Amino acid sequence: MFRVLPIDTPTLGDRSYLVHDGTSALVVDPQRDIDRVLDLAAAEGVAITHVFETHIHNDYVTGGYALAQATGAQYHVNADDPVTFDRVPVRDGDIVAVGDTMRVRVIATPGHTFTHLSYALDVDNEQVAVFSGGSLLYGSVGRPDLLGPAHTHDLVRLQYQSAHRLAGELPDTAGVYPTHGFGSFCSATQSEATASTIGAERRANPVLNRAEQEFVDDLLIGLDAWPAYYAHMAPANSTGPAAPDLSAPEHADAEQIRKRLADGEWVVDLRNRVAFAAGHVAGTLNFGLDGSFATYLGWLIPWGTPLTLLADTPEQVAEAQRELARIGIDRPAAHATGDSADWAGGHGLHTFPRATFADLAQVRHHRPVVVLDTRRDLEHAGGHLAGAVHIPLHDLRRRLGEIPDGEVWVHCAAGYRASIAASLLAAAGRLVVAVDDAFTNAAAAGLPVCTS
Repeated sequence: MFRVLPIDTPTLGDRSYLVHDGTSALVVDPQRDIDRVLDLAAAEGVAITHVFETHIHNDYVTGGYALAQATGAQYHVNADDPVTFDRVPVRDGDIVAVGDTMRVRVIATPGHTFTHLSYALDVDNEQVAVFSGGSLLYGSVGRPDLLGPAHTHDLVRLQYQSAHRLAGELPDTAGVYPTHGFGSFCSATQSEATASTIGAERRANPVLNRAEQEFVDDLLIGLDAWPAYYAHMAPANSTGPAAPDLSAPEHADAEQIRKRLADGEWVVDLRNRVAFAAGHVAGTLNFGLDGSFATYLGWLIPWGTPLTLLADTPEQVAEAQRELARIGIDRPAAHATGDSADWAGGHGLHTFPRATFADLAQVRHHRPVVVLDTRRDLEHAGGHLAGAVHIPLHDLRRRLGEIPDGEVWVHCAAGYRASIAASLLAAAGRLVVAVDDAFTNAAAAGLPVCTS
């Protein structure tokens, strides 16, 4: 009996898969930290003999090449992908035998990229699953716009055709195992589903139950920004990235932290937003490990800027390193752990207030404040505070000069992004209050919410 074992990377919204028959195993779309895959294969007592890549990924650095090198597995990548490493090229219609009972059929499914492939799994002559990468997702499809606007309209129609090809060639009982769609910005929309089949997608997925033009129009209108670091992923993945070095970076004392800040490097505090607001080293930025840390840090940091990590424990630094390596930020310049007062070295800690939307409603009765909305465009269009300045978080660094003078009350949808923005504003010398509250509470607090 075969087993499909998902390997989740929830912080990036992706899944990899280890599939085995009790002896031989294949892996689909592994993340760069391949130790997770190797440990799972060892625990299952199976040998990894084949690694399959559905596409040249845009949202993470692949571990496929490194895993194949470590295990001696065949590494299957589309023959039409312009890569610089050795691989076993595959094309539409190819069949790859894995072990004694498993057969993998290669299916061309362009749409997320032009060379995207899906892999249909046959076990004992029964079609049991498809690994659909960024093609058919749970209730959605992969984004068609990541290669740029010149290709979007062609890719979205290819995405529609590819989804229908999968639904037409596979039985309703076949399981669907996508790589994206669990929070990844590579997904056109998000779903709460954790498992599905071709039959379930046929009933519920708009790509399979709507006319093509209706699907295309609805999908395109719902697309929003994606992280800036995506621009660096495909080039990295085309050269066969090595496994990351996750050894601890050098230690930084208070004097080194101050010097790195003075030199324009980024010093990032990994603690949660409550701890950061209560006391932090002036000039440091808050990207808490309790949220989408790597996504937003990778989105905002000028690529290549030296990075120092501050955390309560070495384990938190190690976790952050792993997250960063997945998006190609390999070696932090330094780190420090322990008491935040020690990081300041006697210079004192800086603070800023946290507040709720009810607090904002009260303060607006007494004095004027600047309200800054850092949500993305589609979130803002769905409802926003009257009179608020809207600058999405990913644009904030380059648009700080657009924020009016005065005290800034900054909010997002739930508080995580507001703390990042507040730390950027505080580092720039602004007087700031972080609204640590759900935006859904704004109207009940008496704040005017509008959509125009």
